Amino acid sequence: MASLRMRQSLSHFEEEFRQDMEQERERSQLAVREVRVRSRKRGIERRRKRSSMRYWMLVLGLLATAVGVTVAMFETLYLILG
Repeated sequence: MASLRMRQSLSHFEEEFRQDMEQERERSQLAVREVRVRSRKRGIERRRKRSSMRYWMLVLGLLATAVGVTVAMFETLYLILG
């Protein structure tokens, strides 16, 4: 009788251990997935910020070029006509 109860108890313990291991594996997989998602979001945000900065640098460069060319053109006209 005691042997039967001990086997059932041991079997019950092993089943609980398997369930705990499965839950731990699922939690671990979920954590890995969350880390990947967070990492991907950070990468997307970094690229967006970088591309935005590059866009504004391009706009400023074009404006500076336009201003420089305009000033040079008027100075040249002043020298030629002056």
